[in-house]
Amino acid sequence: MDQLFIDEVEQWIGDDPDPKSAAQLQLWLDAHDETNLRKSFSGFLQFGTAGLRGPLGPGPSCMNRAVVGRTAAGLVNYMKKRGLTSVVIGRDARHGSEDFTAESAQIFAGAGMKVFVLPRPLPTPVLAFATKELGCDVGIMVTASHNPALDNGYKVYLGGRVDGINYNASQIVNPTDASIAQEIAHIVSLKTVPRSDVWEILDEEVIEKYIHRTARLARNPGDLKIVYTAMHGVGTETVQRVFHSSGFASLILVDSQAKPDPDFPTVAFPNPEEPGAIDLALETARAFDADLVIANDPDADRCAAAIKDSQGQWRMLRGDELGVIFGESIARTVSNGTFANSIVSSSALKKIAEHYSLEFKETLTGFKWLAKIENLTFGYEEAIGYCVDSPTVNDKDGISAALYLAQIASNLASDGQTLQDLLDDVWKRHGFHATEQISIRFTDLSKMEVILNDLRTNPPSEISGLRVESIDDLSKPVNELPPTDGIRIWLTGGIRVIIRPSGTEPKMKCYIEVIAADQNEANSKLELLREPLKALLSRN
Repeated sequence: MDQLFIDEVEQWIGDDPDPKSAAQLQLWLDAHDETNLRKSFSGFLQFGTAGLRGPLGPGPSCMNRAVVGRTAAGLVNYMKKRGLTSVVIGRDARHGSEDFTAESAQIFAGAGMKVFVLPRPLPTPVLAFATKELGCDVGIMVTASHNPALDNGYKVYLGGRVDGINYNASQIVNPTDASIAQEIAHIVSLKTVPRSDVWEILDEEVIEKYIHRTARLARNPGDLKIVYTAMHGVGTETVQRVFHSSGFASLILVDSQAKPDPDFPTVAFPNPEEPGAIDLALETARAFDADLVIANDPDADRCAAAIKDSQGQWRMLRGDELGVIFGESIARTVSNGTFANSIVSSSALKKIAEHYSLEFKETLTGFKWLAKIENLTFGYEEAIGYCVDSPTVNDKDGISAALYLAQIASNLASDGQTLQDLLDDVWKRHGFHATEQISIRFTDLSKMEVILNDLRTNPPSEISGLRVESIDDLSKPVNELPPTDGIRIWLTGGIRVIIRPSGTEPKMKCYIEVIAADQNEANSKLELLREPLKALLSRN
């Protein structure tokens, strides 16, 4: 190891507020363990529109108190320059969340900010609600959402109009993220950052308000047997209280996944979309002969569901299918409003909006963009994120979505119909819309950039015998969308393919949409495209 690198490590150790992570770095330094030290010192953990997210560990490249403390100190400087004076902090039950909450609260309070802290681990939608309800300038949620157990993260919300953007208690977008990142970069030491232990632990009032307002979405609760899983996250208590307050029958819990557990012992990835993650919920549904399965991700801002097919076999609804169910149901009950979804989501919602003479808008991927639409009536992204009640939570909310879905299913059941019947009605009117996502994980993130640049400079002329009719470089958009890293390919027959890097995970993602006369025809086209697209994503 060269002396400059050793000096960098020693300086960080001397400034680290956490003796455990400092001791780990010192152990590696004494052992001349350059491999682990280089991993921990491969640059400061990047702050972006998703805030911070990364693996737990010591050093500037991981999630730890030193990184979180510098982030909080950078946010303080950002706030002071804009006259922002109040912050509310929430947390989930992941490893480190309580420590990161306290670290942040000390620094915000030391800067003279009015600091509120939610009383215990709670869902992200409760934090988003509290930011608006308390009139706070900033909201912070310590969570890594559905990432693996060894990760944690730091989401940032802004309460009002900042930098010319009407945030209205939603997550930051660029250029705000860049401005905050610049302030974080200027924090070279935590030793001189003032701290205070004077902040307010919130009581149950703000939580009760969230539960009461969300429960109003159910106007005619039924008696369906509904299985629910929190995926080892923090959703169970709040979901149960919302359903109880609305008058629904008690949920059937997946017991082994009901309580918060930061190790997520029954799932490889705590994401309802991942293969096998919902298997225990389906087992429970079969055992109780249930009518519906609902799942949240660990911080309960996303919602997934499973239903029975015509043969009585359980199947997961795709994120776009659930979006269509919400969209069609809401469109039937409103006379005006704005629907929206992300560019990688199904085009079916736009057709539903047009059919009911409602406005429609398309945004970049990420709920931070959907939340900026004024008077949003319904918005969703295919990654199981839904906003069915934007006046209460201007963000995706897996709890209100769960309740609203239960109400839709109950209404249909009273008429002798099912959620599948509702989907079939939409497909008869607009054609069968099949969507699918292909994801490939990378350990070397630079390869993703190489692949995208290669696709831009050497685009395919055909994919699996289907002619490429046009390619849109999303980094140079021609419509109202801001630039983003990705490309959109249009194939013969109106097939749409979008390729982009994930904003939260080391993955390259490919989104396919096929519109066909029926499911068999759509499946045939998807089958034709899967392997060629995987090869396209993996080329170097």
